[in-house]
Amino acid sequence: MTSTATRKTFARSVGDQFRFLGSLVGNPKKTGAVAPSGAALARLMASSVDPNDTLPVLELGPGTGVVTKALLERGVAAERVVAIEYNAAFCRLIAERMPGVTVLQGDAYHLGATLPERFAGPFSAVVSSLPLLTRPEEERIALLEEALGRMAPGQPFIQFSYSLFPPVKPIPGRFTVTTSHWVVMNLPPARVWLYRRA
Repeated sequence: MTSTATRKTFARSVGDQFRFLGSLVGNPKKTGAVAPSGAALARLMASSVDPNDTLPVLELGPGTGVVTKALLERGVAAERVVAIEYNAAFCRLIAERMPGVTVLQGDAYHLGATLPERFAGPFSAVVSSLPLLTRPEEERIALLEEALGRMAPGQPFIQFSYSLFPPVKPIPGRFTVTTSHWVVMNLPPARVWLYRRA
């Protein structure tokens, strides 16, 4: 990478950090993190998505697009990615940086009202960077079950969290959860949780 490209990448990273902090200060319950996900965490989340599937991938809370970028780098076609983002400035940023990705401004906790009929599913995977732990448990469960209901059987709902415990506890007979190793390169360290219908 040339020094000019390095400077541009650094400037973009710093700019994204300030955008993220501005969003956090303005609406902490909707942002829920102190910084965009790191590249290592984003790659780990994307690694559970099948790049050769033809079904769309639903991304919830893409923020500045770090995980979106990791999905594209994994080989997921931009046209397969449907991203729901609450923040209008982040929507514009992703649409500008990642042509072909469908960006919908709306509330990921109300998928039925946010997703147009043509994007209603089924999905190959759901990739979530939502701050689930800022919401009541019943809202987390409702979101997870609605998302799982819109997915092909056996496909993962992928969620990261800084917590020692799953952001949504598994419910026997309804959905299961497995977890990854800690991504210590992320600040703060985080894990990836994979939910599937039981």
